[in-house]
Amino acid sequence: MARLAGVSVGTVSNTINRPQQVRPKTRRAVQEAIDELGFVPNQSARVLSGVSAQVIGLVVPDVASPFFMGVAKAVERAAGEVGHMVMLCNSGNEQASERRLLRMLAAQRVRGALVTPAGAAQPESAEDMPLVFLDHETGASDCSVSVDHFTGERLAARHLLALGHRRLAFVGGPARMWQMALRARGARRELAANGIDPAEALAEYTMPGFGIQDGIAAAERMLAGELPDGILCGNDMLAFGVYRGLARAGARVPEDVALVGYDDVDFAADWIVPLTTVRQPIDELGYRAATLLLEHTGQLPGGHEHRQERLLPELIVRESSAVG
Repeated sequence: MARLAGVSVGTVSNTINRPQQVRPKTRRAVQEAIDELGFVPNQSARVLSGVSAQVIGLVVPDVASPFFMGVAKAVERAAGEVGHMVMLCNSGNEQASERRLLRMLAAQRVRGALVTPAGAAQPESAEDMPLVFLDHETGASDCSVSVDHFTGERLAARHLLALGHRRLAFVGGPARMWQMALRARGARRELAANGIDPAEALAEYTMPGFGIQDGIAAAERMLAGELPDGILCGNDMLAFGVYRGLARAGARVPEDVALVGYDDVDFAADWIVPLTTVRQPIDELGYRAATLLLEHTGQLPGGHEHRQERLLPELIVRESSAVG
């Protein structure tokens, strides 16, 4: 391979293991030789020799979530640009599982990992493996890319208040999830800012999960009492479930109750009644987090400093929140 590329064996090794140390022109020559020869690095041998694999980890609470699938696609794109792969892991939103997965990734000598922490606690790096926290805020000693969920839910609540709705509900996932707690707090703050007591005007439903079935269960609980004017959901999957639960009971969206989700997953616009939602910059979130990690692990030129980046969401208004 070295002969074909016209470089030394050491340059081939650096291109595979430490590409940031090799000039772009030389990297291209080596990569062309790799492609022509069909060379595949022996990852087991790399682990045994102490060399980090060309792999980054991605640990999320729910791999079935359309939100995290969108994030994973963006992470894969960023990793692929420097010849790396992504190992996707599901923590099930359990801290013990998260710790086990981080230990496993460290044992496999991945370059580093992106982590959306289970619960509200921030995990410690496993054996000094570089971490970047995704959709989670950290202090100055760590890297993170997050979204301003507090502001996002304020936008949603402000929208419903502007439509004249005064009896609202918030349907969230597990209370220990940092994102859900921020969104609920944002809804309360917006009500208070408009002179409305959240304790009286906002019914909160904390569900054990954040999927469609949890949304259906929340709708059934609402229907047992007086239906609110508007419902804010902690994510789109909960909103889809709430819609199904309401529809089964004959309640109409938006004629009887306005409905707002959060995330703007791919099929929110194509839902039975197109869903008003708070759009997260999903692609940018995943790509920027992966770029930070690749910088952190020395796979991109220019050096690295720990950064905490916060992205802004936006409200996308569709038919689920307003008649006509």
